[in-house]
Amino acid sequence: MEEKIKVAGIIRESIVDGPGIRLVVFTQGCVHNCFGCHNPETHPFSSGYYIHIDEIVEMVKKDPLLDGITLSGGEPFHQGRACAKLARKIRELNLNVVTYTGYTFEELLKEIDINRGWHELLHATDILIDGRFQIDRKSLLLKFRGSENQRIIDVKSSLEKNRVIIADI
Repeated sequence: MEEKIKVAGIIRESIVDGPGIRLVVFTQGCVHNCFGCHNPETHPFSSGYYIHIDEIVEMVKKDPLLDGITLSGGEPFHQGRACAKLARKIRELNLNVVTYTGYTFEELLKEIDINRGWHELLHATDILIDGRFQIDRKSLLLKFRGSENQRIIDVKSSLEKNRVIIADI
């Protein structure tokens, strides 16, 4: 099933889900169920529909305005291998990949040796926006985030330095 991703929906052009103009893939299924989540309809694993990765790639190729894609949710790491495959194909087009996750960078690192899909997706991501949404830390003034605990992480630099490096975007 790694040729397909189960999605809640796709937005073809967004300026609020990462830097520049982005195609946003909302994956279906999430275990975090954060109170006050902006996308609660993406939580049930029983909802959504499957779309072939190449269909998403074709959408991207047809839009010369795009700077990249954003994988959101739901929780993209629940479909790590399929999302990683999509991310790698997007990066081959010289576009970037932003991934939102309810997991922290540190939680992902603890699991990447166990969960190959998480490893693949983390390494195929340019910018990671991590952490569960916390309604008591919600702010409408934050760039690309919903709550103050969430971070915008430069994945490549963070992996190289073995510590979180906040992205300059």
